Amino acid sequence: MKPIIGISGSVIIDDGGIFPGYRRSYVNEDYVDSVVQNGGIPYIIPFNGDEEVIKEQLSNVQGLILSGGHDVDPHNYGEEPEQKLGDIWSERDQFDMRLLKLAEEKEIPVLGVCRGAQIINVYHGGTLYQDLSYRKEKTLKHNQGQTPTLLTHTVKTVVGTKIAELLGKEKLQTNSFHHQLIKDVAPNFKVAARCVDGVVEAIENEDASVIAVQWHPEMLHRVVSYQNNLFKYIIDMAKTK
Repeated sequence: MKPIIGISGSVIIDDGGIFPGYRRSYVNEDYVDSVVQNGGIPYIIPFNGDEEVIKEQLSNVQGLILSGGHDVDPHNYGEEPEQKLGDIWSERDQFDMRLLKLAEEKEIPVLGVCRGAQIINVYHGGTLYQDLSYRKEKTLKHNQGQTPTLLTHTVKTVVGTKIAELLGKEKLQTNSFHHQLIKDVAPNFKVAARCVDGVVEAIENEDASVIAVQWHPEMLHRVVSYQNNLFKYIIDMAKTK
């Protein structure tokens, strides 16, 4: 049987139409397509705040993808909000962290994407730059703003890491849609890739049961074939559960 891969959901609020202010549960369709294309069965896990419901949601999946979205609330890593912090949603932070905690307890493999990578880092004791401008070193543009499949900056993988093995390249170009950056990498995690400006672009834990990238492989899966390997890995790991 194909494994079920849960994708953490968000909420979008209509700003027009016949139901302005109406809340809708969603994930971007590229996440769904990436799971289907690589041999899994995608399940959107809708946001909610009920601990028992979240436990039951996780009991029905064999793999987990933490999707992108809002900035991470800096209170999660002991900081106050700075001027260039974007929109936050603390309740979703807690939702994603509960999903991550339960997945790790159940030994469910996890892939974090963009915000998902930041959530993984923060949950495990790491920190973030609330905006790339707060980084002292010269920093490239990390938010291309449009054209999801456009490759805009160069990333170097770290030899010996699982992510380097999966991508099969020492140097590659990626898309980029983030203004927050990983600052202090969480204990028991290691850097698996950096942008050429030194910004952390991927992390993984010691046994690579949790891997995370700052770029958006789901947006690239149709045009950059090796980006599918990240999804294949989680799906193949899930088959053993």
